[in-house]
Amino acid sequence: MALGKQAKILADKQVRAVLAELDTRRYPLRDRTMFMLSLKAGMRAKEVASVTWGMVTDAEGQIGDVIALENRASKGRAGGRHIPIHSDLKTVLIQLHRDRGDKARSDMPVIHSERDRGLSAAAVVVWFHRLYADLGMVGCSSHSGRRSFITRAARKISEVGGSLRDVQQLAGHASLGTTARYIEADAEAQKKVVALI
Repeated sequence: MALGKQAKILADKQVRAVLAELDTRRYPLRDRTMFMLSLKAGMRAKEVASVTWGMVTDAEGQIGDVIALENRASKGRAGGRHIPIHSDLKTVLIQLHRDRGDKARSDMPVIHSERDRGLSAAAVVVWFHRLYADLGMVGCSSHSGRRSFITRAARKISEVGGSLRDVQQLAGHASLGTTARYIEADAEAQKKVVALI
């Protein structure tokens, strides 16, 4: 992605607006889950479309603590990774899992269509485009949740003793340089850090 063409990151106010909108939709649980997979797990559209119940459940068939994203569901040959499940995402996954009942088999996609099949990556991209367009959020795309996740993780990682390498692994990037391009700069933080030097 060229600079200036990147998806905008989402402000907290925008996240609240999206969640309120999703609650009014025909499939609120599915739609909220789709948005949370992007925002709280940093998943690409292809990954959102490809994640199955088996990747989010534990040995007992309950929603686990980690998304075990397989290579085939991700980008590239080594795109698979383990993503800890945020509590907000876990809540909607549990609700959707319960709602889907016997249709939540391990081989079935988490994100279903009206005919119970999964959505294509292109359909996920279109879904996000329409969502943001309906809300007048110019510059937002299916990558906005992912970019927001990566930026927020980068800002918080040192607080928990981690590094940008951890953010790179969460994002599933082959290089740290790619991860760095996702992170939105913060002029206020730059002022504060210079004052500390």
